[in-house]
Amino acid sequence: MAAQLLLLLLPFLFHLSSAAQLYNIADYGAKPDGSDDSASQLAIAWTKACSSIVPATLLIPPGKFLVSQAWLQGPCRNNKILIVIKGIVMAPSSYTSNEQWIIFKRVNGLTISGGLLDGHGQALWSCKSLSIAYSNNVWIDRVSSVNSEQFHITIYRSSHVKVTRAVITAPFDSPNTDGIHIEESSDVEVKECRIGTGDDCISMGPGDSNVWIENVRCGPGHGISIGSLGSSSNQDGVKNVTVKNVQFTGTENGLRIKTWAKPSNAFAQQILFQNATMDNVKNPIIIDQNYCPDHLDCPNQSSGVQISDVTFRDVVGSSATNTAVKLDCSKSKPCEGIMLQNINLGYNGSSEAEMVCSNVHGGSSGVVIPPCCISK
Repeated sequence: MAAQLLLLLLPFLFHLSSAAQLYNIADYGAKPDGSDDSASQLAIAWTKACSSIVPATLLIPPGKFLVSQAWLQGPCRNNKILIVIKGIVMAPSSYTSNEQWIIFKRVNGLTISGGLLDGHGQALWSCKSLSIAYSNNVWIDRVSSVNSEQFHITIYRSSHVKVTRAVITAPFDSPNTDGIHIEESSDVEVKECRIGTGDDCISMGPGDSNVWIENVRCGPGHGISIGSLGSSSNQDGVKNVTVKNVQFTGTENGLRIKTWAKPSNAFAQQILFQNATMDNVKNPIIIDQNYCPDHLDCPNQSSGVQISDVTFRDVVGSSATNTAVKLDCSKSKPCEGIMLQNINLGYNGSSEAEMVCSNVHGGSSGVVIPPCCISK
């Protein structure tokens, strides 16, 4: 009889042992007044959640919580940590560090859900708001980020990271405020996000592979960019990137690959841009292998970055300039396998839209407007 009772109780006992532990930063003295620094209370809650042998939840309750800086590191004893943000997490308006504001490092199995991160970026465009580094299996969902000092969300040397339903906002004239920057990372997904910034909505740097971007609205900003690549002679490349079902409104660029004009062993290959809508975009489709944003001390050499196997498919809408498609590739390493399929881009001005090509090989299919100039 006792054995039978134990068998009946086992599922209940297992549930109790595996139930998530809750760590509320308010329980450790954090005040929701927006003026008292809650960094130490956040660190205490994180240490307890990270040390838990069962799944753990770290709660930031409703209210405004000032956090001067937070370095939240692993490895942790469990791989199911949930951070629920119900309130607003605020950076100091006088923040002067050029490093990360909130960073999660060496964590495996982390979900960050909800809330607003306010970087008070008007004070100084210097640091990165939310950084994921050397981590695996991370999901950022329904997080809003405003006024970042520099990059809003950075993913660095990490794998299996998802960013979904994020809302990212910065003034259109704020420098270096990339919405999401991905570098040296693999198996990254960005889906159903709304991003308006003063720089790239999403940027992918050296060492990225297996990146999937879908259902993103970008504007204002500088578009979705691969690069810049080739800033150094010995640099990793980017491969296997898919960008689909995206909308650009009033942006500087739409779909862009950018590289520096100097020797490098970097590359960009196996890239698909599909189902993109442009609304008054200055450069809807652009490959720029003479990238030099400030036009100062430009290398003025030939880019060593090899761009190959890139497809632009089903791209429609309006260009704010008459050059709707610009494919400016390297003299020493021309672009190879560049395909345009079903492109229809018009110019909002009085003349016809045009396509400009230099050192590019590939082809086209379907209706392509403006007329294709790619060499076969």
